[in-house]
Amino acid sequence: MAIDPKVLRKAQLIMLEMLVEFDAICQKYNLKYWLDSGTLLGAVRHKGFIPWDDDIDLSMPVEDYRKFKDIANSELSENIFFQTRETDSGFKFDYIKLRSTKAKIVEFHEKDREVDYHQGVFVDIFPMLTLPNSPFYKSFYDDSFKLVRDVSAISLHTPNGKDYPNVRKALLQAVNEMHQGWDKKDLKVIYSAKMPDVSAWFDIDEVFPLKKIVFEGIEFYAPKNPQHYLSSIYSFNFMELPPLDKRTIHADKIEFLK
Repeated sequence: MAIDPKVLRKAQLIMLEMLVEFDAICQKYNLKYWLDSGTLLGAVRHKGFIPWDDDIDLSMPVEDYRKFKDIANSELSENIFFQTRETDSGFKFDYIKLRSTKAKIVEFHEKDREVDYHQGVFVDIFPMLTLPNSPFYKSFYDDSFKLVRDVSAISLHTPNGKDYPNVRKALLQAVNEMHQGWDKKDLKVIYSAKMPDVSAWFDIDEVFPLKKIVFEGIEFYAPKNPQHYLSSIYSFNFMELPPLDKRTIHADKIEFLK
């Protein structure tokens, strides 16, 4: 089922409201974050959402991510549900989401399934770590991510995943223990594996210091060198629009609740 472009645009603007609120909280508490993945690509290529995108992706240094988790419930408005494994027992993942109470999204992997967690349109937030820049750590990182995907509950990124939370917890702990902090030279910035996505890594000097980038007419934070960041994630020429059959979307259905 294709999503009507007007419906998708309305949902995007709800997600943008969540991003604006999140940005304000981060400024209030001096927390770092940056646009990531398709949201960063949208900012670079479209100066806003990729026209067919139906979520927002953000990343934070793991220390700031933890601080945000501590304050989120007391700072977020009633229009946002803060989704974690602790706040939503049906949620099977280890990263966090901001879920809108204004609109519901049914993703393709949720279609025709009984779902027992909040399904508001969402903003994904990923914690980021650092590793030394060496072949050993790159191999460790790639191997760890493959294993995490194998033992993570089925989602868009883990279509064949099995839900083994204890094994996943041990793997995540191993990756987290490799974190080097942010003040050494020749480090790579990595995803923490809490979101079992691509195992891209980035030169720390190309990520920091963060800079502002325009997204939907508003300035948000982005990596210092977005081209380096996007080239590390995407193997194709990300500035070219993909063919119609490659324009992927999460949503099978979007409904408005307010």
